[in-house]
Amino acid sequence: MRRRAFAALLALAFPAAAFAETPPLPALPAPPPVVGAPGDATAPSQDSQPRVAVSFNAVFASGDIQAIGSGLIWRVFDARSDDNGGHALVAESNDPAPTFQLADGDYIVHAACGLAGATREIAVNGEPVNDRLVMHAGALKIEGVMGDAPIAAPRLENKVYLPDHNDPEAKLIIPNLKAGAPECLPEGAYHINSILMDVSPGSNIPTNSNVSADMKVQAGRLTTVVLRHRAAAMTLKLVNAPGGEALANTSFSVLTPGGDVIREMIGAFPTIVLAEGEYVAIARHENTTYQATFKVVANQNRDVEVIASQPAP
Repeated sequence: MRRRAFAALLALAFPAAAFAETPPLPALPAPPPVVGAPGDATAPSQDSQPRVAVSFNAVFASGDIQAIGSGLIWRVFDARSDDNGGHALVAESNDPAPTFQLADGDYIVHAACGLAGATREIAVNGEPVNDRLVMHAGALKIEGVMGDAPIAAPRLENKVYLPDHNDPEAKLIIPNLKAGAPECLPEGAYHINSILMDVSPGSNIPTNSNVSADMKVQAGRLTTVVLRHRAAAMTLKLVNAPGGEALANTSFSVLTPGGDVIREMIGAFPTIVLAEGEYVAIARHENTTYQATFKVVANQNRDVEVIASQPAP
């Protein structure tokens, strides 16, 4: 009963996730400082009772010899629950291998690394304790490329989902995993959706270039997923003749061949990043509408001219 009650508590604080692929794992980012006051009236008094040293470390996988050296948050709770089923926080640390000074009693120890976590119940009876937790976790790193060139991290929005048999859309667990930054996750299967961002001057909006992948994170390994975007930047111009000067005070709309609007812009020569494919450009100038069809080829940035000599039908 005690373990189930605490598992429910942890499910709210540390949602499930995954890990991954080429040992050794890189150093993970340091966790944020832990906030909150440890202990309350239900916890063993750490001031009035003798204390003993209780030490911990953790490994990613059961066969690992090297302990995790960064990215961990440790919390020690009183094993006794209160009337609401909660457990008093007794001690906490961001050290990778902390030593706590604890009074005799029963405790629940939790270690968190990113979205991965491990729990152990211990009893302190006047003797020092030295224990190790297995996280059953790895790390996931996402990289993006366009052609042969890497995509800068600000130009990608990488969403990580935990597949759910009861939910065809899966569960979003990381809204935006920064490209190139490893994230600690529990071992398991994941779904990734990468969106190319348009970061031209004055904008930071999603483009229609989306790449998805299913992958597995393995305990004790770093999994690197490389996602290839096929897109290019198109500069729109309304001109009186091919190669002519762009007309100012023009509004543009970019549509799919089926008529779905992708983006609307205003300017003499606005630029838009588009996924590979065919499109329709509509230009409006002085109460007259013009249009042109064009094709986007991956990695080939170019101008798209809409000729003003013939109004759109």
